[in-house]
Amino acid sequence: MQRKIVKQIRGYRTRDGAGVNLVRVLGPATVKDFDPFLMLDSFDSTNPEDYIAGFPLHPHRGIETISYVYRGKMTHRDSLGNEDTVVDGEVQWMTAGSGIMHEEKLPASERLLGVQLWLNMSAKNKMKDPGYKKIKKTDIEDIPIDGGLIRLLAGSYENKQGFKSSHLPLDYYDIHLEKGSSFSLKTEQKKSVICFTLVGDAYIAGELVAEKTAVKLSEGDTLEIKASDVPCQILFMSSDFLGESIAWGGPIVMNTQEELNKAFDDLERGTFLQKKIEY
Repeated sequence: MQRKIVKQIRGYRTRDGAGVNLVRVLGPATVKDFDPFLMLDSFDSTNPEDYIAGFPLHPHRGIETISYVYRGKMTHRDSLGNEDTVVDGEVQWMTAGSGIMHEEKLPASERLLGVQLWLNMSAKNKMKDPGYKKIKKTDIEDIPIDGGLIRLLAGSYENKQGFKSSHLPLDYYDIHLEKGSSFSLKTEQKKSVICFTLVGDAYIAGELVAEKTAVKLSEGDTLEIKASDVPCQILFMSSDFLGESIAWGGPIVMNTQEELNKAFDDLERGTFLQKKIEY
């Protein structure tokens, strides 16, 4: 059965962190339709003044943040003692779990192009230990397809295996298509699937989707993607539908208001970090 678009969300320009100019696509208003994908921010600029202010030290609990830097650089530093930089084509995967503090710096580059995805964690896993993983270029396979290629950022594609999440499963592909090329992708029937047009307009499930737009797909086992009259770059994400209650406050996403209140109480009392290493 062919998947169809059930929701389209066009990103809008805003600022976050210390003044980073970005395109916010998904957020609290889209949670129900895009479950388990919570937030999606897109970065695309050739002007370093748009982003070099970065994201100063801040907390997270109850989610995973997955940053894909297709062009440019991002430096991560956290309360577990990790300090790491990803560059062109690499991924940062951070599990906030029970609580983590981190900062992200965006050094000047010729072009910053990429996205940050917030993936929800199930109620049973929200208080698991935090962690950090760098997915290097050597860990990411480029798989040729007719008229383009797939970069396997995480999960599996056919008989290929990329980075495997310890919590919610995620198949994450960066699909590149030459102008006019088309591609038929097999999907698991019940999975929650979204696509994001990172570069260029494209036809997804037969509908023309503008650049910097996220679409939620219906259930199905096949998805058709076609480039328009320009090359395109489409991010494909597939995971499990959670269907759990959500209590969201800024950088913290829990299941109940009581849990959310406790998280902020922990911050005030200095007990937020369940797993603490000197920062």
